Amino acid sequence: MRTRQLLKGAQVVFPTEVGYGADILIEDGIISAINPQSAGTADIIRLEDSLLMPGMIDLHCDALEKEVEPRPNVHFPLAFACSQADKKNAIAGITTVFHAISFANHELGVRNNAFAAEITEAVSRWQTHAMVENLVHARYEVTDDSAPPIINKLITRGHVRLLSFMDHTPGQGQFKDASSFRAYLAKAYKKSDAELDEIMSRKLLCAESALDRMRGLAEIAKKHGVAIASHDDDSAEKIETLSSLGGVISEFPVNITTAKTARAKGIATLFGAPNILRGKSQSGSVRALEAVMEGAADCLCGDYSPDALLTAALSLPELSDIGLPEAVALVTKNPARAAGFDDRGEIAVGKRAD
Repeated sequence: MRTRQLLKGAQVVFPTEVGYGADILIEDGIISAINPQSAGTADIIRLEDSLLMPGMIDLHCDALEKEVEPRPNVHFPLAFACSQADKKNAIAGITTVFHAISFANHELGVRNNAFAAEITEAVSRWQTHAMVENLVHARYEVTDDSAPPIINKLITRGHVRLLSFMDHTPGQGQFKDASSFRAYLAKAYKKSDAELDEIMSRKLLCAESALDRMRGLAEIAKKHGVAIASHDDDSAEKIETLSSLGGVISEFPVNITTAKTARAKGIATLFGAPNILRGKSQSGSVRALEAVMEGAADCLCGDYSPDALLTAALSLPELSDIGLPEAVALVTKNPARAAGFDDRGEIAVGKRAD
């Protein structure tokens, strides 16, 4: 049975302007007309004085990990965790979410490779019950030599839609030195000095062959239409490596120079919405607002707080010199294009009415 709805009289955020008092006709979930002369038998939903914008697309959200493991070694059933994350994203206005699942055996917890694979498969199973589109962003810690076969299998089975390479080897990226990395592991996973020494030694050893593993995963990803990203890029060399692998997204570049280098290469840059609200990075990297004002930010993501995405986007016209359509594009159109979607992210005829 066909469904027809007319959203009437809203302030509509179009790609380049705000339309005041615009009408949007939707047929079977697709935008079929803007300001139609006739809506026929469509159900009319009056939205006067309301703001209408595309559903947001969150390319990187870690929040599912906390739904699964709210406290260390305390785990909820995966279906329950997926249902809670799904509802929270719907409430937050996020209609396409990429759950960032980390494959980093050294970090243990939910980031243990076997557990991460279980969560990835659970997300796919839950989608038949979901309110929004739940996808998986597989985060591969490149110094882990045991994860590639597991990720390869998940990609081949269609369970992964975005693959990112992260390197938490001390001395670069998020962890500027060994002490900051040790402090993170000690606090997050309660490791002893001896255990930390073993983890550090293994990471440094496995780093020597990381690029070969990255190349192998990248080839599988490209073969299956999975977008490729890199995490915490801090130099032109990192961007060059990402580009050589077919990467399209630079997540959380740590400085403006690297962000601008990525954009010059045609690689989209992604920053955290919580960084906008807090006014700073949790790891001392570049402020996301500075990146926006410098024209070096393409996308915002929820990171660890999906609730921050809408508030951050709507605050940008007051905090910076960009307009509302450009601010909304950071959480809708731009991430859609970065991930390879052309059916969503803007209010236009033929697009999904999410």
